[in-house]
Amino acid sequence: QVQLVESGGDLVQPGGSLRLSCAASGSISMYAAGWYRQAPGKQREFVASITSGGTTGYRNSVKGRFTISRDDAKNTVYLQMNSLKPEDTAVYYCNADYILPGKYWGQGTQVTVSS
Repeated sequence: QVQLVESGGDLVQPGGSLRLSCAASGSISMYAAGWYRQAPGKQREFVASITSGGTTGYRNSVKGRFTISRDDAKNTVYLQMNSLKPEDTAVYYCNADYILPGKYWGQGTQVTVSS
């Protein structure tokens, strides 16, 4: 059983940057990992993913602004978010498993983009 803990969410102005971290309680090197988000009144949606081999994927609205990465030595997945927009406001969740969305979820971290 793997536990995931997200951190790094905050209140930031439009155009600002944040880096989210997802720390796993054990090795997730064999898993794909991803970030999802859920805004108030909306369904959870895919943001970005990274395979065990390092192949990445993004939703169209964040391409060129967000970067997902992983450090398997630290059992951690990151999401670097630049040029943030108010529509990026949401609770961001980390996910990991052989296929995404998978069974391991974190508790979420709040990102608010507002002036």
